[in-house]
Amino acid sequence: MRGDILGLERRRRWSDEEKLGIVLSVGMEGATVTQVAHRHEVTRQQLYAWRHELKKKGLLSPLPETLLLPVELTAPAELTVHPSAGDPAPQRPALIELQLSNGRCLRFDPMLDTAELTRLIRVVEAA
Repeated sequence: MRGDILGLERRRRWSDEEKLGIVLSVGMEGATVTQVAHRHEVTRQQLYAWRHELKKKGLLSPLPETLLLPVELTAPAELTVHPSAGDPAPQRPALIELQLSNGRCLRFDPMLDTAELTRLIRVVEAA
């Protein structure tokens, strides 16, 4: 029995960033899932699988109205606060509230180290 190979088999590896970019391009300028899949030479089912995978990893929001923006944490500028004579209790610093992809809400001090915050988010999302 003889078999002929008619074309090159091509198995591509996509990074999470590439998958996210492709999945997020659906809907931009009216692009449909079919059009985006055709443009990147993948199937529509592959796009849906990537979207599901990215949601599980927390890289894609499960809510379509959610918009994620990059945030850079820096030390707050020094503020001059004049305590009033009638209020001897020190005020607590404002907390930052972060809505996580799993629906949980995380409140933290703005002075929290970025690496510690990243570890905390991963632990909370994995729980």
